[in-house]
Amino acid sequence: MKLSDVQKRLQAPFPAHMVAWKPAAFSRDRSRALMLAHIDARAVQDRLDAICPDGWSFEIEVIPGTRQPTVKGRLTVLGVTREDIGEAPEGDLGTLKAASSDALKRCAVHFGIGRYLYDLPKTWADWDDAGRKPIQTPELPDWARPDHERTPGGAHLMQAMEQLRYELPEDLDLQREVYKHLKAALGSLHPTPQQPAPQHPTPQHPGRAA
Repeated sequence: MKLSDVQKRLQAPFPAHMVAWKPAAFSRDRSRALMLAHIDARAVQDRLDAICPDGWSFEIEVIPGTRQPTVKGRLTVLGVTREDIGEAPEGDLGTLKAASSDALKRCAVHFGIGRYLYDLPKTWADWDDAGRKPIQTPELPDWARPDHERTPGGAHLMQAMEQLRYELPEDLDLQREVYKHLKAALGSLHPTPQQPAPQHPTPQHPGRAA
């Protein structure tokens, strides 16, 4: 198997629930935020494991003398290697682990993994500054969703299937959540037929034959 054989699968959009959003800039009064879509390192690992489980590896080299933990990542997929720099964010998450995750994601973009997220239009959202989150999570356009989510009920079905990848949860509330998504998916794929309107007999005029 060569890299060219799996390029399209590597580049395919991720399910919408695996795409997270983070603020990149704020309005002056911090009532709105420019949101950037991103995936985490685990999503990259899962994609590589699904496509070429024995054909990829990742190494890091710590770069000394930087203000924040910084590493150079080296991702090899089916014999092809790409390198990029990963930096840890400010604050409590400023660790070598965070820098390594950043490097893995940046290297993965060289192989097309998650690259489509850079093509999303600028997305501003109303911002809850106290809760440090958008008031409403932005929606991905259809072209940035996998094929199964572009069909009626697809998103509900994939949400339920993701839960069932491991096992049916013991928690009753989680079971209801899975059932809700499956019901919504099936309802979208096979909508309940509309009941025909009742037929009322046509009134007969006096003296006219029935």
